[in-house]
Amino acid sequence: MACAALLAAAAVDAAETGPRIYTCTDAQGRRLTSDRPIPDCTGREQRQLNLDGSVRRLLPPTLTAEERAEREATERRVAQQRAAQADAVRRDRNLVARFPDEAAHRKARESALDTVRLAIRASELRTKELIAERKPLQDEAEFYKGRPLPARLKQQMDANDAGLAAQKESSANQHDELARINGLYDQELERLRRLWSGAAPGSLGPASAPTPAPPPAPRQAPKSSAKAGRQRASSAPTADAPSARH
Repeated sequence: MACAALLAAAAVDAAETGPRIYTCTDAQGRRLTSDRPIPDCTGREQRQLNLDGSVRRLLPPTLTAEERAEREATERRVAQQRAAQADAVRRDRNLVARFPDEAAHRKARESALDTVRLAIRASELRTKELIAERKPLQDEAEFYKGRPLPARLKQQMDANDAGLAAQKESSANQHDELARINGLYDQELERLRRLWSGAAPGSLGPASAPTPAPPPAPRQAPKSSAKAGRQRASSAPTADAPSARH
């Protein structure tokens, strides 16, 4: 197939511009000459000469399948690098257009943080409500010190425990999110400062994402046994036992 391509090229040259002379040195060191591409030199460089002996052009070696695959892989890598560079230039330009100064960037940061802060405040408010709800439950549990808690009271205390644990975990996750957002904006601000100072778009390398916050440590589930209820009751503040219901 490679020989056929060379012969076809030679035929086109001959038809358009007259005969040519091809010369090469084969694997045994012999100098070969022909009026058409030389099959014994398909894997070696050949010179195409004018009739006066001057070099018209050089014919590169015909690539093997492996060599073609390697060249195509190299060309793909180069194309990907060019595309990545063009994307970096575009992203940097968009970043500067979006944040022309530090005040604009600070405003965007605060807007992103405010959403998380609202969630934290909601979690804190719910935690306070659950703590307030727990006080009468503890007071009632004190009456059963040394005895099993009624099923209703135990369920209420367990539900309260679960609610407090959920709010604690939610608050920890939201604080992790605050740190993640601040890390992202810190890195973005550092890049912007260099761009504002005159760095060419796309010259700073890829923007790196902040290190993700580690997942929160597992919270221990609230105990639900009668023994746990008695332990909670024994640690509750001393209060007068309810009289009418018991």
